[in-house]
Amino acid sequence: MKAVHFGAGNIGRGFIGHMLSASDYEVCFVARNPNKISMLQKRQEYPITLANAAQDTTIVSNVTAIHVGEQELVAEQIAAADLITTAVGVSALEDIAEPIAKGIYLRMKNNNHTPLHIIACENAIGGSTRLKKRVYPFLDEQTRTKAERYVSFPNAAVDRIVPVQDHKDPLQVTVEPFYEWVVHRPALLDGFKEIEGVHYVDSLEPYIERKMFTVNTGHCVAAYFGYLHGFKTIRQVMSNSTLRAEVRHVMEETGAMLMKKHGFNPHKHRKYMDTILERFANPNLTDQVTRVGRSPLRKLSPYDRLVRPAMQASEYGIEIPHLTSAMAAAMLFDYEQDEEAMKLQHMIREDGASAFIREHMGIPDEHLVHQHVVARYEELKGHKESTILT
Repeated sequence: MKAVHFGAGNIGRGFIGHMLSASDYEVCFVARNPNKISMLQKRQEYPITLANAAQDTTIVSNVTAIHVGEQELVAEQIAAADLITTAVGVSALEDIAEPIAKGIYLRMKNNNHTPLHIIACENAIGGSTRLKKRVYPFLDEQTRTKAERYVSFPNAAVDRIVPVQDHKDPLQVTVEPFYEWVVHRPALLDGFKEIEGVHYVDSLEPYIERKMFTVNTGHCVAAYFGYLHGFKTIRQVMSNSTLRAEVRHVMEETGAMLMKKHGFNPHKHRKYMDTILERFANPNLTDQVTRVGRSPLRKLSPYDRLVRPAMQASEYGIEIPHLTSAMAAAMLFDYEQDEEAMKLQHMIREDGASAFIREHMGIPDEHLVHQHVVARYEELKGHKESTILT
């Protein structure tokens, strides 16, 4: 079985590529870094290390790589593949849409009617659906009609913490022991070979929202509050009892919404939250607050990890004082090396916090969530400024 994976970064190598190789797929990474591409082509393997006390290391084999710019070669790989996966970031899906479309076109032209599944393994709800919407405009009507029969874009939820790291071996990657990859079963075509370790479900939304609004929400909350308090790493944040409790309170608010909406068992969901908090505090992982908090405009958008659960909780009548505080903290993220953070601060300086909440976050002025975020923003901003002055 052949798989083409877009993205040879830490998630691509340390999570998706590893699982595909373990399921006997030959994996071809489509990447941009010439050095990594050359090393993958030459070695056809790389090590991954678990962030546990034993530092267990596994060799991932049967891999190679090609450059994303070699579109004819990429198309040939896709035309012969059984599976396409991505881990490039949601914003980069549009950049790989045309190469994927060229591969589908060649596949249909060659009358390869073997089912092809394209799974976007991104931190987003409906990532594969988003990718399909990017890919299909590059296909002519006849090819699109054929593709509807033989190509499927199953949505997925993925979860594994893989921080930025630096090893002597550029291909080595350290990952946390925990992982979860959930795929929407109804979208699978006949003949699909299941990937070992993947959980296939009939309804994906509960799993995506549980992950997004517990793991992603909690992680960025730890980052934004940690940044305000001058901490450098998530582990340091989680070692502070006050901030750890704040992260827990946010998870409890999103959890109340998730249990109300999806009927999650309260005891099981509390255990899930306990697991997430322990993952954040893993002593064998060093994850920078500025990395986890990066791209605040995306994280403060209406359908992402902060605003979306807040608005849904509000619809259920659930009070969210800690989540509104977290959104305010995110608005104060002013890390100078983050382009979005600088743009965020410029927008607030130009138009004010209330306008930003209305225009960018999509929360109307009259909404209670809007008013609470404004109030908490002013409080946190005043506290931050007084701390700087003293």
